[in-house]
Amino acid sequence: MLSTPVVLELPQNSILQEQQADFESVDKSLFLVADLERVLPKDYQVLNGNQENIIEDILNREFGITVKAELENKRLERTFGYIGAEQHLMRYPGDTIDTHFESQEEYSKFLSSGMAPGRGAFGYFARSRAEMTQQDVLEEKYYIAVQTFRAAGYNQRTREYVDFFKYRKMLVVNPKNGKAIVVVIGDAGPGISTGKHLGGSPEVMRHLESKDGKLRDAVLFFFLDDPDNKIALGPLEQKL
Repeated sequence: MLSTPVVLELPQNSILQEQQADFESVDKSLFLVADLERVLPKDYQVLNGNQENIIEDILNREFGITVKAELENKRLERTFGYIGAEQHLMRYPGDTIDTHFESQEEYSKFLSSGMAPGRGAFGYFARSRAEMTQQDVLEEKYYIAVQTFRAAGYNQRTREYVDFFKYRKMLVVNPKNGKAIVVVIGDAGPGISTGKHLGGSPEVMRHLESKDGKLRDAVLFFFLDDPDNKIALGPLEQKL
């Protein structure tokens, strides 16, 4: 006599489903922060090649993009260093702090940061207010200043290096909280005497939750390899 097989039905809310739900509710940035902490030097020194390679793999995996310490045989002196707050930059001739913001909310949040008295290292983002595009707006909003002048080879091939760095996309990550943002190089600086290695626009600093002055934060900044310009500027979330 053949016995009828017994089919066990798991309840809808099985242990596996509950574990999966618990995992999905965990802040993913905790894993990123932990992974980076294991690689980064405690004294904020220049990263060596092995450290950069590991961090590239971590960031590429977590964000589903491609970042590189070196691109087109060019690199900055650092990929990990102190960031300081920068002011807004003039987007076009005649741009002022009163014409700079796109909304009252932006005005309230960022007015106190002020505006730099001159243009950025690469000139205006647009030739006039009438010709300014949304891309120009975003490039100024999400810009960083980096020490282009300290890059190896810069003094020998200045024009080539300026053309490479101008509005070059980068990914900046605060390793203490996992906050990441896609930016462009919009200015050169800060000065060596400041003890800082790069600067961030008011919007960049706010997203990274970075402090200035004595509470300087160290961030990672890697070139973003995006030849087809598919990755939008601004805050970047970890992929699911």
